[in-house]
Amino acid sequence: MVLITGILGQLGFDLAKELTKRGVEYVAPSLEELELTTEAGSKNFILEKKPDIIAHCAAYTAVDKAESEAELAITINGMGTRWVAEAAREVGAKMIYISTDYVFGGDGKIPYEVNDEKKPVNVYGRSKLLGEDAVNAIVDKHFIVRTSWVFGINGHNFIKTMLKLGQTKDKVNVVNDQIGSPTYTVDLAKLLADMMATEKYGTYHATNEGFCSWAEFTREIFKQAGLKVEVDGIPTVEYPTPARRPFNSRLSKKSLDEAGFERLPTWQDALARYLVELKK
Repeated sequence: MVLITGILGQLGFDLAKELTKRGVEYVAPSLEELELTTEAGSKNFILEKKPDIIAHCAAYTAVDKAESEAELAITINGMGTRWVAEAAREVGAKMIYISTDYVFGGDGKIPYEVNDEKKPVNVYGRSKLLGEDAVNAIVDKHFIVRTSWVFGINGHNFIKTMLKLGQTKDKVNVVNDQIGSPTYTVDLAKLLADMMATEKYGTYHATNEGFCSWAEFTREIFKQAGLKVEVDGIPTVEYPTPARRPFNSRLSKKSLDEAGFERLPTWQDALARYLVELKK
């Protein structure tokens, strides 16, 4: 049995759908049943259900808000993950922890390898790295999966925001000097389901294939959606946010290749399938 945390989020929602397709039994605690700000709240449901696998998709993900709510972000992503990891060890469960490109410093133009230096530039990145460290230290049977620029059918994301803007705007300004890979939760969920059926433990990078800037991503969104909106690429300095963003969010997939896992489709292909899903 698989226990999914964060089923109301984009990834948890699609992972549940993928496991259902495969006939894999899962349980998904509510926010009340698994509450990551206390040790008891983080552990009790797991200790009661004794799952074989824990897919820890729940997290504090409000990147800008984390700058003013650092204690809460670090409690949920750092300590909460530590408590979940301790419960996983106690019941002998495998654990999948979803992490982020934000654990890196975002310098240069070369894709980050899994063991490159961690140098997060914001509170959210630091909090997720604390979670990684806890899982590494506590659970032998673990998968740490770093991803980036996530979009899915359930919840808010960049694509939905741009489509909404595209209905009322003739022109939008979008940052063009942050480079990464958009990632469709449907595709990521398939990989996670494949992973959890193995014992190929370790740290992985998993995003849809290809790199782009946010401005390039936006142009492709409007193009595929048939919206005639001009996209003006601007530097990050012209769009200040409370949290610093890494300029380089490229992630190397060498870890997937070496373990024999299939890479995800291109982000353009993922976007096309997502836009069809949005219309259903």
